[in-house]
Amino acid sequence: MRNQNIPEQKISVTEAVRAYTAGSAYAEFSEKEKGTISPGKLADLVIIDANIFQIDPKEIEKAHVVMTIMDGRVIYERRE
Repeated sequence: MRNQNIPEQKISVTEAVRAYTAGSAYAEFSEKEKGTISPGKLADLVIIDANIFQIDPKEIEKAHVVMTIMDGRVIYERRE
């Protein structure tokens, strides 16, 4: 586990998102089918109520899922 108090062990939000998306697809040899939002790729997305690239990284855990789309279909939608 990385210690967030040690600068050498930190990664940016952009690096973390890339690792979980494109990096994971690459690691399982599926980068042609998923990992980025591109024509012809699987349309699996999660929409959240905050721009995680603009808020303080410590606030990301407070973001809520608004919608989940899998295979191009809405499978979860938050009700207020």
